[in-house]
Parts: sequence; C-alpha cells; structure tokens
Amino acid sequence: MPLALLALAVSAFGIGTTEFVMMGLLPNVADDLDTSVPTAGYLVSAYAIGVVLGAPLLTGLGSRVPRKKMLLLLMALFTVGNLASALAPDFGWLLAGRFLAGLPHGAFFGVGAVVAARLVAEGRQARAVATMFLGLTVANIVGVPAATLLGQHLGWRATFLVVAAIGLAAMAALARLVPRIPVEAHQDVRRELRALGNRQVLLGLLTAVFGFAGVFAVYSYLSAMTTKAMGFGESSVTVVLALFGIGMTLGALAAGPLTDRALRPTLYGSLGALAVVLVAFPFTVHVQWAALVMVVLLGGVGFMTTTPLQMLVMNKAKDAPTLASASNHSAFNLANAGGAWLGGVAIAAGWGWTSPAFVGAVLAVIGLTIAATAGFLDHIKPVRRLRTEPLRGGGHATVGGPAHQAGPAFEDGTVRPDGPGTRDRAAESSRSGV
Repeated sequence: MPLALLALAVSAFGIGTTEFVMMGLLPNVADDLDTSVPTAGYLVSAYAIGVVLGAPLLTGLGSRVPRKKMLLLLMALFTVGNLASALAPDFGWLLAGRFLAGLPHGAFFGVGAVVAARLVAEGRQARAVATMFLGLTVANIVGVPAATLLGQHLGWRATFLVVAAIGLAAMAALARLVPRIPVEAHQDVRRELRALGNRQVLLGLLTAVFGFAGVFAVYSYLSAMTTKAMGFGESSVTVVLALFGIGMTLGALAAGPLTDRALRPTLYGSLGALAVVLVAFPFTVHVQWAALVMVVLLGGVGFMTTTPLQMLVMNKAKDAPTLASASNHSAFNLANAGGAWLGGVAIAAGWGWTSPAFVGAVLAVIGLTIAATAGFLDHIKPVRRLRTEPLRGGGHATVGGPAHQAGPAFEDGTVRPDGPGTRDRAAESSRSGV
C-alpha cells in the first residue's frame, strides 16, 4: 500500500474526530454557552446537514479540479470550520462553524476513495479504500475519547483547536505524499449527474440509508445504554465507546480483502450479521461481559458494510464515480440522523433503553432486502425485443437490414435462425432445385 494512503487516513482521522466528539461535549458546550443540552444537540445536526448538502455541491463544483488540489482545498475548508468553531463567540456562530466543518466531509471521502482506488493495482482497490477508512475508525478509538477528555479538562474550545491542528498536519501530508492525479478529460458535472442516476447506484445509496441507520439507532444512545441498561458507571462510557471503535477498525480491516474477493456476498453477509447482532443485543445487555462483546461485534459488522457499499456505487458509476462516491457519505449521514430519530422514538414510546436495537434490526433487514433486490436486478439480462419486416414471398427481415437477413431479428441486429423467413427461403430453394 502506498504512503499516500497514510495521508488520506490522517485526514480521515481528523474528520472522524470532529464528527463524533460533539456527542461527548454537549453538556460542556451547553453550560458554557448558557443553553440546554437538547438545544446543543442541534450542533450534531448542523454538522450532518453540512455533510448531506456539501457532498454533491462541492463535488460538482470541483469536478474539473485536479484530485490532489481538490483534497487540499477540502481539508483547508475543514480546518477553517473547526477554527471558526473554536473561536465562536456564541451559540449561533458555533452552529455556523459546525455546518462549515461538515461541508467538505462527504466530498473529501468521495474524492479520497477515488484517489485511493487509483493508487493501487486492480484487485486491491477495496483494501485501499478500507485503509483510508481506518483513519475514521481509529478516531473512534483514540481521537474521540482523547478529544472528549481534553474538552472536559481544558474546555471544548481546546478540542476544536487541536482538531484544526490535525487538519493542518493532514494538509501537509497530502501535499507531500499524494501524487498529482489529473482529472479525466471526459469528466464534467453532467456526466457525474448521469452516473448518479444509474439504477444500481441509487439502490446502493438507498441500501446505505437503511442499512447503516440500523447501526446509528443504537450507537446514538450507547452512552445512555452503558449506564442505564448495562449497569456501568459514567466513567466507563469512554471505554465502551472505544470498544465500539475497536470493532469498527476490525470490521474495516476485514471488509477490504473480502470486498476485493466478493463484493455483493460481503455486503449481504455484513447486513445479515448486523440484523442478527441487533436482535441479540437486548438479550445480552444485562450481562456485562456479554454486553461488551456485543458492542465490539456491533461496531465490526456495522462498519463492514461501508467498504462494499462504497465500492459498489463507484463501480456502478463507472467512469464518473466521484459524485456517487461522495453522495454515499450523504446517505450515511441521512442514516445517522434517521437511525437516531427512530431510536429516540422507540425510547420515548416507553419500550425501554434497548428498544433501539430492535428498530435497528428492522432497518438492517430493509437494507438487506434492497441490496438483494439490486443484486437480482443486476443479473437479469435485458430482454431483446423483436423487430420484423415482411418480405415478398412471406419472409421477414431486419428493419433497415439487407434482404438476405431473413427471419425475426433482434434490435441489436442479430437474426434468429429458426424464423419463418428462414423456413420460407429453404422451401424456395428446394422448389428451385438449389
């Protein structure tokens, strides 16, 4: 694997840290800015909205920009957004800073995945993409817990200053290690939009929305489950989140080679395993050691879906994969918001703190059904409609084709050998003695 992937992983580490750290800092931010924790929760939503809007917008605007330059510009915007968050004088400015930091998220991973795939030989592309995503998973093991502790002891502003510094380090690594990759001559926004309209790409994005929502239905409330269902103290929340991050990393490591070997089976298997783990989770949560094992498994099978989904939309978008790849991260963030909302509805309905797991299982099954449907449709050969034109003497020929091509013809110009025209010509030949 080339060193350029290290630069992409460092960038992913910074993005993953700033995406998830706010969940642990909400009480600190609320106290400092004199607002409530639920209101501070809008800071999480602001980042997600930035990702959803920024992925197609920035990818489209940068469709003619060389890949390396585009990565640097996106990471610069990410750094500015985190610096603005650190210096925000009030809640409104912090909300704007979070939105700004989220804008380049999807576009960066979209462009980065295309770059990672082009840096390696055929047959190792999924491993390259998974290597970049390792930065995101390691952020959940190291970055998020460390940044949360830093924010709790030195103030939440210190957290975003450190993340901005990580952004600068990532820009230096990108400038030094990533080779110059020019934009393809045929690349433009219209071509990217046409690729995004591909049925298999749309089904892949829909699979991501439902399938990954199953993960976030539980992850969004994992901190509360740790204390209210598993029976751990508040000091253990960081450990449980780190275990989830370890599972994510193991899932990413396994997904790369498995996806290179068999993309759709890896997707089906990970979504099916996710549904099983989510169903089993509420029944094991009251046994502490079993609950911790399930947290690792949830992170593993949940994140194992990301690499095959990423490669699927890139492959089906063919020679215009960047917008589809970036839109996949918009789908993941819609899954984040939707899964968290549906999990919250289950808790608010009085179904218990572990009820989001059952909601997540249903979402995972829906995602698996969409993925299986897409796979079925992908293997159906298009039906070739017959076009015939009567010939003198009762035969048939292809419309616009030469007269000797008798018999019913397909639209691609091939002639069915057993057509009535063939039999008529044979009869005529027999009568003429030929």
